[in-house]
Amino acid sequence: MLELFSQTLALLQSNLAFYLLTVALTTLCIGSFLNVVIYRLPKMMQNEWQNECRTLLADELKTNTVGNQPVFNLVLPHSHCPSCQTPIKIWQNIPLLSWLLLKGQCGQCHSKISSRYPIIEMLTALLSVVVAWQLGASTLALTYIVVTCALIALTFIDIDHMLLPDQITLPLLWFALLAAAFGITIPPAEAILGAAIGYMSLWCVFWAFKLLTGKEGMGYGDFKLLAVFGALLGWQALLLIILLSSLVGAIIGSIQLSIQGKDKATPIPFGPYIAIAGWIAMLWGDALQTWYFGLLS
Repeated sequence: MLELFSQTLALLQSNLAFYLLTVALTTLCIGSFLNVVIYRLPKMMQNEWQNECRTLLADELKTNTVGNQPVFNLVLPHSHCPSCQTPIKIWQNIPLLSWLLLKGQCGQCHSKISSRYPIIEMLTALLSVVVAWQLGASTLALTYIVVTCALIALTFIDIDHMLLPDQITLPLLWFALLAAAFGITIPPAEAILGAAIGYMSLWCVFWAFKLLTGKEGMGYGDFKLLAVFGALLGWQALLLIILLSSLVGAIIGSIQLSIQGKDKATPIPFGPYIAIAGWIAMLWGDALQTWYFGLLS
């Protein structure tokens, strides 16, 4: 298995165009799956919470309020048009190409298909190709592409639901620690320290803000996401990520609230800004820190 992986890696390293094309096509398909995750995972979590409430109520009231619920997960029910319920055929589910051929419409009832689906597919492929271009054909590039895909799912779920699911953040944290353990990223001790400092730094900010204002300024998912970047890049990168995420959040958040005409007190998800800042730090963190300290000196 390792020999096959080494041979594949050598082939990709010898042909940059083939390598980038392989990454683009593969991650286009992954982007299609991410659309499923972004839509279904929050609904699966909501169904789970509702079932737990029904079970609790059944125990409290001594009644049978728990019934058979329809199967809903990342596989079932099969993809279908939300308007006419027509199952989507295989040829209608080709990433990006099917949406273009169908002109953004259902093949049966011609209801509009959101442009967000091909956008997420293209974004996944584009960011993955950037990672591949920057790092070449390597295990580090593969690691960062996996992280990139997870960040896209987390970003759009947080935008939709103000939620960073443990089902993604916790496996991603363990993935980052394992990458360190296998010598792909940073030394394991630095990864563990980075994860701890990443989590505790925002945890302290959370409680300081809550004690001062009586309000919760962020969610626990934000702590876990920053811990992921601490495990990937080490504690030294955390300050840069926090500064970048605050800057990006202030700019984009202000524009968003201004366009939507909402009050500045309106809560906005912070996870996407941590994801953006962390992704930038993964690829250009050292260059940014060198540039920043060069300005100071």
